[in-house]
Amino acid sequence: MKIVISLGGSVFGNDVARIREFSRVLDIIAENHQTFIVVGGGKLAREYIAKARELGASETFCDYIGIAATRMNAMLLISAMKSAARKVPADFMEAEELSKNSRAVVMGGTFPGHTTDATAALLAEFVGADLFINATNVDGVYSGDPRKVRDAVRYERLRPSELVEIVGKGSMKAGANVVVDLLAAKIIERSGVRTYVILGEPENLLKAVDGDVVGTIIE
Repeated sequence: MKIVISLGGSVFGNDVARIREFSRVLDIIAENHQTFIVVGGGKLAREYIAKARELGASETFCDYIGIAATRMNAMLLISAMKSAARKVPADFMEAEELSKNSRAVVMGGTFPGHTTDATAALLAEFVGADLFINATNVDGVYSGDPRKVRDAVRYERLRPSELVEIVGKGSMKAGANVVVDLLAAKIIERSGVRTYVILGEPENLLKAVDGDVVGTIIE
């Protein structure tokens, strides 16, 4: 199976022990599946983007700062993994080329205006992935932000068109932190790739690959 994993920066963190645990699990997955991982910028990106905005940078320039942060995080993960190519690809063509000689490929952002999720969804479409796993900081897609809306309901299963409708009000600013952004949802809809949205913990990745999804299934 060919799998693309979006590993949000807020999930990834910068704790060495956590990075090692993710790398261990990702190496296990890569033993049996061609694996692509797109890493977000997380706190590093948000801190630098906030400073850049204060200094007068445009949103597009802030996006470039975020992309640089994602690639630094990708390099950290590569440092810990045994199965990953020792290079961060700049685009999808390079990622696919690297996958010919490595069981896992780790990359960051590619283009301004594209979140980690959108980049990963596009990568999944480009490489013809069998499964797209979005590992985020909540345990699925909700009717509202569960951290702010007390009675928000988690969906166990959605059609791609329903996902597009639900996330349509999300922010598109550089560094925005949403469970799935609108562009990613539209890419999922047009590509038809089977998608799982799960809480980003290492053990949940293994469960999702085995089809034991505690989150939201989109298909």
